[in-house]
Amino acid sequence: MSTQATIPTTITTTFRATVAAHRDERAVQTLDPAQEWSWDELERRADAIAGALRAVGVRPGDSVALLLTNRPEFHAADTGALLAGAVPFSLYNTAAPEDLAFVLGDADARVVISERALQDTIRQAIDRHGANVEHVLLVEDAELWAHPRGEDHPARADDVATIIYTSGTTGRPKGVQLTHANILWMVSALEARAGLVPGMEVIDYLPMAHIAERLNSQYVPLVLGLTTTCCPDATQVVAHVAQVRPHFFFAPPRLWEKLRAAVSAKLGPDADLAAAGPGVLASLGFDRLVTAYVGAAPVPAEMVSFWRALGLPLSEEYGLSECTGVATASPREVRVGTVGTALDDVELRIAADGEILIRSPGVMVGYRNAPQQTADAIDADGWLHSGDIGTLDEDGYLTIVDRKKELIINAAGKNMSPANIEARLKAGNPLIGQVCVVGDGRPYNVALIVVDPDAGGAFAEREGLAARSHAELSADALVREEIARGVEAANARLARVEQIKRFAIVPDDWQPGGEQLTPTMKLKRKPIAATYADRIEALYAEENPHAAR
Repeated sequence: MSTQATIPTTITTTFRATVAAHRDERAVQTLDPAQEWSWDELERRADAIAGALRAVGVRPGDSVALLLTNRPEFHAADTGALLAGAVPFSLYNTAAPEDLAFVLGDADARVVISERALQDTIRQAIDRHGANVEHVLLVEDAELWAHPRGEDHPARADDVATIIYTSGTTGRPKGVQLTHANILWMVSALEARAGLVPGMEVIDYLPMAHIAERLNSQYVPLVLGLTTTCCPDATQVVAHVAQVRPHFFFAPPRLWEKLRAAVSAKLGPDADLAAAGPGVLASLGFDRLVTAYVGAAPVPAEMVSFWRALGLPLSEEYGLSECTGVATASPREVRVGTVGTALDDVELRIAADGEILIRSPGVMVGYRNAPQQTADAIDADGWLHSGDIGTLDEDGYLTIVDRKKELIINAAGKNMSPANIEARLKAGNPLIGQVCVVGDGRPYNVALIVVDPDAGGAFAEREGLAARSHAELSADALVREEIARGVEAANARLARVEQIKRFAIVPDDWQPGGEQLTPTMKLKRKPIAATYADRIEALYAEENPHAAR
C-alpha cells in the first residue's frame, strides 16, 4: 500500500499544523530539573530562533550547525532554523576540534547554535582549525529568545532540510543531504509500520547528529504530535525509561544486552520468562511499549528472542543515513534473525555480489560537495548501493550478513562476518564491552577485547575485588577467566571456521568518537589494526589459545 497520498509538503507547514492540533499538550520536557514546554511554547521558541538567525544574516538555503546536548533547546533550534529557510545539521559533541572544523567547512556553516558547556570546543574548532564561523549563539543567552515571529520561508518539498554527516569509519565523514520530502515520507512510512499515534511518549538520549535519533525524537514527534523527554546523559536513559514509560523506543544492541544480563541475573537460568514478563517490564518502565526497535549494529537472535519471550515487542530494523534511516522493519509477524521487510514504497534487490540495493522516496539527493561519491552510491536507475551484504527470503524478509568491505576471507578462502562474530562474543558475557575480530588472510580468527566499565565494576564488587582502575581490571586473573568462559560460550554458537582461537584483553577503554570508535560506536578497524599490530601478531605467534596479554 502506498503512503504517498498522506504525506504533507514540508516540515515547516507540518509543524504549524501539529501546533494547531495539539497547542496546549506537552511537546518537550525534561525530568531533572523538571522543564516542560507545550507545543505552543515550542512554537514560540522556534520562532524566536528563526528571528535570531535572520538577525545575524542567515538566508534561505544557508546551513546552521547545532552543537547541543539532548535538551529542549535543540528541538527549538532545529525547528527554528527550518522556519528561517536554513538547513540545520547537528555536530557530535565528542568530536575532536579538527573534525568539527572539517564538517563546519564542508557544510559552509557561518552560524553555530551551542551552549556554554560546549563553547570551548566550538571555539577551538574555529580558532585553531580555520572553521569559517562568524556567529556562535548560546541557548543560555536570554536575548536569543526575544525575537518576535516573522514570516516562514516558503520551503519546497525538494529543498534540503538537513545534512547527516556519516561517522567516518574509513575516512572523512560524508554529508548526506536529505530533503523535506525524504523526511516526511519516512515519518509516514514509520507511522504505518510502527503503529504511532499522537500523544505517545519517546525519549531523546542518543546523539542528534545520528539519523536514528534525529528521526525518532525530532521528526517523528514533530510531525505526529508525540511527547519527547530529553535525557542529557545517555548513561541515565534506564532511569528515564522507568519514569517516562515510553510507547516507542529505539536502542542499539548494547543497551538491550546489558538490560538482558541484569534481568537474567535476577531471574535465574530456569525462570519462566512469559510468567515473569509483566513484572519485569513494569519494573523497567517498558510496560507501555507499543513498538521497540534495535539496530545500528549486528543483533544476536537469542537476545531478541529473550525480550520477546518476556512480552516486549522488540524487533530489528535496518537502514542507512543515505535512505533517511530506515529501509526495512518487522511487520506484525516478526521473524527473529531478520531485519523485517521493506517499508511501503521501498524496493529491495540483492546484487550479484550479495550487496543490498535500495530504491525508495527516502534515498538522499546526494552527498554534499561530493558528486563522484554520490554517483558511486546511487546508480543511473536510482538504486542506492548500501555497502552491506544480505539475503532475501521468499517472503521478502531481509537478513544482514555484514559490511561488504569488512568481510573476513581467511587463508583457506572462507568468507565470514566479523560483525556477527563480535555480536556473539558480546552476548557471551556482559564483561565483553567492545571486541574487534581479526582474521582476514589468516589461518584462524583472534579477537581484541575491551572490558565493559559498568559490568567490570559490578563484577569487582561481586567478587570482592579491591577498587581497580580499568587497566587493572583488564589485567585481573578472575576477569580473564570470566571472559574466557564468555568466549567459550560464544564459540559454541559459531561455526568452527568462525570461532575465536586466541584473544587479548586490551587495557584501553574505547570511547565513542575516539581513536577506536566512531561517535556512533562503530569500530574503526584500520586504526585498531595499526594501534594493536604488535599484539595481534603476538596472538598468532602464541601457543596458548587464550592468552590475554
